[in-house]
Amino acid sequence: MKGNKKSLGKQLLHWLPFYLMGLPGMTYLFINNYMPLAGLQIAFKDFNYAKGMWESPWNGVKNFEFLFKSNDAFVMIRNTLLYNILWIFLGMVLGVGAAILLNEVKNAAAKKFYQTVILLPYLMSMVVIAYLVYAYLSPTSGLISKMIGRITGSIPQFYQEPKYWPFILTFVNQWRGIGFGMILYLSSLLGIDPAYYEAASLDGASKWQQIRLITIPLLKPTILMLLILNMGQIFRSDFGLFYQVPMMQSALMPATQTIDTYVYRALLKLNNVGMSSAASFIQSVVGFIFIVVANKIVSRLDENSSVF
Repeated sequence: MKGNKKSLGKQLLHWLPFYLMGLPGMTYLFINNYMPLAGLQIAFKDFNYAKGMWESPWNGVKNFEFLFKSNDAFVMIRNTLLYNILWIFLGMVLGVGAAILLNEVKNAAAKKFYQTVILLPYLMSMVVIAYLVYAYLSPTSGLISKMIGRITGSIPQFYQEPKYWPFILTFVNQWRGIGFGMILYLSSLLGIDPAYYEAASLDGASKWQQIRLITIPLLKPTILMLLILNMGQIFRSDFGLFYQVPMMQSALMPATQTIDTYVYRALLKLNNVGMSSAASFIQSVVGFIFIVVANKIVSRLDENSSVF
């Protein structure tokens, strides 16, 4: 017994520095992710600032009704889901492609330069991006608008016609996010043993064959893991992208209205915290369901690539 106690004490002393190193992160996780769970009750209450979260009266599912009884319910749910589905798969393809191309650059200085240029849009504020887009699409001074006007004789009204915005939003989203996605895939590429490519070259494999038969299969676990995690955001949207880039134009709502922008506009008029909490609650539940389902599908196809 004494020997076991001494052994246990030695193990605790051995791992104590690691526990201490992890303590700040665990504390942040608890404060930021677990303590706010008590606030979920606001989604089911008629929140009153004077009474506070605990004393406000319960109202059942009344806060959830405003999302589904609205005339815009179909439009905002459709836009949120379709944009996210498209962007998840498009971002995956472009991110993998950019990572593979950057990995082929052998000059270290050039590689750092390209990586910085591609990542730079991700570090920009969405307000800055909104005015960059306006500089190109403005009907009076926009560069693209003027070019189209000289070619066709008529200037397109980008900020008045919703038909242009599925493409514009997709382009801006991928242009801004491709750098961050590329880094995640590039980190996995750097871990691939170069001996695989050397052996393939000796066997006469072309560059495309090396990518198809070596790079893509070895990237598959990373691709599937990120796909599963991204499914958790499928019922959410980038508020800045959908609200600020279209310059808050009401004429563009058929193409730019999402759950997040609808809730924000509703809160400006109603100032109802319970409704906002209800929307976030639904988004979290739907995201959780999508993660579980996606993980189950992946585990059926490849058990080693599932997250849990």
